[in-house]
Amino acid sequence: MTALRAEKFQSVHSPSKKSSAENEEKLRLLEAVLFAAGEPLDEKTLQSRLPEGADVKALLGELIAFYAPRGVNIVKVAGKWALRTAADLGHLMKADVSEPRKLSRAAIETLAIVAYHQPVTRAEVEEIRGVTISKGTLDVLIETGWVRLRGRRRAPGRPVTYGTTEDFLIHFGLESIDDLPGLDELKGAGFLEGRLPSGFSIPIPNDSSTLRDDEEPLDAGDLDLTLAPAPEEEAPEPSGSPPRRKD
Repeated sequence: MTALRAEKFQSVHSPSKKSSAENEEKLRLLEAVLFAAGEPLDEKTLQSRLPEGADVKALLGELIAFYAPRGVNIVKVAGKWALRTAADLGHLMKADVSEPRKLSRAAIETLAIVAYHQPVTRAEVEEIRGVTISKGTLDVLIETGWVRLRGRRRAPGRPVTYGTTEDFLIHFGLESIDDLPGLDELKGAGFLEGRLPSGFSIPIPNDSSTLRDDEEPLDAGDLDLTLAPAPEEEAPEPSGSPPRRKD
């Protein structure tokens, strides 16, 4: 009887059992943190919520594998981690989610140009689209939280430069701006049809927060430009150039 009790004690309190229990507790804690978070969390924040010495990367790997076949998955967006509805079940959730205001065609095209060409000025967006855009188009994107003011171009007039935000990556489920579709993907999705000009290419997007050599910091009060801006006067078209349509 004594030997049997000793065997049971050893099986319950063996190092492997204890280690397994500790790991399970860390997994449960990490799972709870991700579930309760109102926004994606980076690994540094996750580490701070776990017991000292916890291997966040290894724990995430276990949870990712565990949730892979389930209705919710653990995904990485904008370099951070979050629980998300499985992609193949997303269409079933549409009835339970309020429909956001749809963007106009001008706003969608402007957002795409900012994403791929950032840092970009309003004039550069107009040059790429071949259409004059209203100030309100960029304001809508800024209000949505997908576009931000980066700096000012080192050029006459010091125009404001625009770029995308972390919320842009999170909303579209992108781990980084590099995950934007390239030329072949856009062709395959039917966004680029017909015969493309020789040498046509898609720019490599870069949303680095570091200002480039041709940019300088924003001035004090620049962010106020997005709050109830006054209508801008349109610059006259260069003589001899065809008039451009306005959105």
